Amino acid sequence: MYPSSPLLVFSGALLLVGLCAVPSAQGQEPSGGMSDIEAQAADLVEEMTLEEKAALASGQAFWTTEPVERLDLPSIWLADGPHGLRRTSSPGDIGMGGSRPATCFPTAAGLAAAWDTSLVRRVGAALGEEAQAQDVQVVLGPGANIKRSPLGGRNFEYFSEDPILSGRMASAYIQGVQSEGVGTSLKHYVANNQEYHRMSTSAEVDERTLREMYLRSFEIPVKQADPWTVMVAYNRVNGTYATENDRLLRILDEDWNHEGIAISDWGAVQNRIPAAKAGLDLEMPGNDGHDQQLVQAVESGELDESVLDRRVRETVEIVLRGDSLHRPDVEFDEAMQERHHELAREAAAESFVLLKNENDFLPLDENADQQIAVIGAFAQTPRYQGAGSSRVNPTQVSTAYEGFANVLGEDQLTYAAGYSLGEDGGDADSLRAAAVEAARSADVALVFAGLPPASEAEGSDRTQLQMPESHNRLIDAVTDAQPSTGVVLSNGSAVAMPWRDGPKAILETWLAGQAGGAAKADVLFGRVNPSGKLASTFPKRLSDTPAYLNFPGEDREVLYGERFFVGYRYYDEKDIEPLFPFGHGLSYTSFDVNTLTLSADSASSSEGVTARAEVTNTGDRRGREVVQLYLHDPESRLRRPPQALRGFRKVALAPGETTEVTFALRGKDFAAWDDRRDRWTVESGDYEVRVGTSSRELPLRQTVHIDGPPADQGSLLDRYSTIDQWLQHPQGRNVILPLLKKMQAAMGGGGDGDAMGISEILGSMPLSSLSGLSGGALTDEMIDKLVQRVRSANMPSEETPQD
Repeated sequence: MYPSSPLLVFSGALLLVGLCAVPSAQGQEPSGGMSDIEAQAADLVEEMTLEEKAALASGQAFWTTEPVERLDLPSIWLADGPHGLRRTSSPGDIGMGGSRPATCFPTAAGLAAAWDTSLVRRVGAALGEEAQAQDVQVVLGPGANIKRSPLGGRNFEYFSEDPILSGRMASAYIQGVQSEGVGTSLKHYVANNQEYHRMSTSAEVDERTLREMYLRSFEIPVKQADPWTVMVAYNRVNGTYATENDRLLRILDEDWNHEGIAISDWGAVQNRIPAAKAGLDLEMPGNDGHDQQLVQAVESGELDESVLDRRVRETVEIVLRGDSLHRPDVEFDEAMQERHHELAREAAAESFVLLKNENDFLPLDENADQQIAVIGAFAQTPRYQGAGSSRVNPTQVSTAYEGFANVLGEDQLTYAAGYSLGEDGGDADSLRAAAVEAARSADVALVFAGLPPASEAEGSDRTQLQMPESHNRLIDAVTDAQPSTGVVLSNGSAVAMPWRDGPKAILETWLAGQAGGAAKADVLFGRVNPSGKLASTFPKRLSDTPAYLNFPGEDREVLYGERFFVGYRYYDEKDIEPLFPFGHGLSYTSFDVNTLTLSADSASSSEGVTARAEVTNTGDRRGREVVQLYLHDPESRLRRPPQALRGFRKVALAPGETTEVTFALRGKDFAAWDDRRDRWTVESGDYEVRVGTSSRELPLRQTVHIDGPPADQGSLLDRYSTIDQWLQHPQGRNVILPLLKKMQAAMGGGGDGDAMGISEILGSMPLSSLSGLSGGALTDEMIDKLVQRVRSANMPSEETPQD
């Protein structure tokens, strides 16, 4: 077993925060099928001693599971992702000395901006190939946590502020990796949305918000892609550590029917016995002390051995699956390395978002006789990945300057650093002055700026929305000196742009991976037409953000006070103009989205409707557009955001070409979580379908009437419901109206009216209060009978809407 040194485990937890995700795979099964693996696992567990089973409940070393040599049960290897493999030289090496070379793809923030599930699936498959070559059975990724605040330190590792986009990207990633016979680990389950005190903070979040936002981002990939493992987070949720939160683990296992195992983030288990009872299968890394606690708990009767047997059996199934699907003939040779580098270049270019392009400043003409000032240290020393456990040792790294030189030759380029790569230093003024002179002497200037590595790292959150002052001042100075200036940003999350009006163009390139430099040249010179869209809103100022008053919390608690008004939902609700809205992104060509039609004017939620729209490339370049569909519910009993993303399609079109995109809207697309019923519910009524190219550009709108499943409306009323609520309810009104008329008559108001007069007085009062006002004429027992009468009305119970 791995030595259970508290210091080593603690330092690993701090330094390898993102390593703690476990892979899920969908590769081909061995010839006998899963039923044989299940039977084999059951037989092996039956033969194990109690001590062997307890040992299998945690890892052997930092990256491997516990083998049982006596039974020929092997050990499998788990390795960090999510945007590249971080395979160390030995199982006990926590990775501080580096890792084996691997392809560094764009981080999740960039991949999501491509809005292209097929691309993400290909990246996942490439990661699966490299895992096979490196004898890794589970890749720790993807990260599906929602970007609650732009200040989140690991936002670069996560996809989006929207659960539909995040969930579908995670599904594609998992499907890609697992298609190669390698598992994944969907992480970090759940509400792990900050780095500040992440190992102890309690996310205080109401049930509806949890279901609709934070759990939904995990539910989609669990149901669509079946990850081998789900990694359970460090933090507490509503006071209980996620690793021992039986309700959350029961949702994963029972509500979503997850077939894989729940594993802990590295060092996340605080109390081993409650975690085992709650549903945690595997603790990572190895922990001898906790293993012994399991033995003692079984022997004392505190833990039923059948519970331990189930946990171990499910882990053994993953071990057997990973071992049987390993392909030792796969090599990470030069051919694979080059192929994956080119895929990384393609993925980077597809992820770039053209935020601004005044007077078609971009693309630059590579055949023009012009001098270009390449300004900014990031042009020669790129920031292409985040800091922390996801850090990859790349096979090669391209720079933007090299990319430009390959297109133009160095004689047309002038380079100036413009700022120091460290914190703002004493040489900032001289570096900026040299950059201004280079810009003034050139025909065109491009400033490469963004966030330094220390700003976005595992273990700490950002403290401000601004980029370093040296970067902001450089952009201002260069745009003053050279009107023909563009800005190229490298960052993993939104930044403020006080200089937005200065440059002609702004290109967001995220943390673009090892091939990002060449990809920037591809896009800036028009060899690739940008097609990325923002997967998260860029706010104008930090005080505009939804979680501004409640991030990152205090006293080991953080209140999710904005509820489900996260990201664009909040800006829409508050009518706040963002810097750049969710879904925004320009192209070098133009598109027209038109002719929205629905398959029906009305339908049941189970039948749903199909929306169709046409999109035409009206420009003179081949390009790709992302057509987005949002739903608006104008008359919901439950409060809902103004609109919510429900579908997207990315299409490639030649100039003048038209195609049709379709969206199937079903079940849960129309649903909201109903706390009173403790389930998803679809309210009957009109819904507006909105289609366009960003959350703020939705010109096409059609209305459809949806009939939800027959609801058990009576369950909404109880003795504490107000008189108004009873009167607004169809069955409740019939029950209570005669009672109110009698009370009105007794109070001298006559009994022939509609009792509205007394309802105006008593409307906000709970029904239970009437027993005290009736002078004994209405007892508590009578009130209980009224409630039962409504609940027993012949209304069938509601079905759970399906995805």
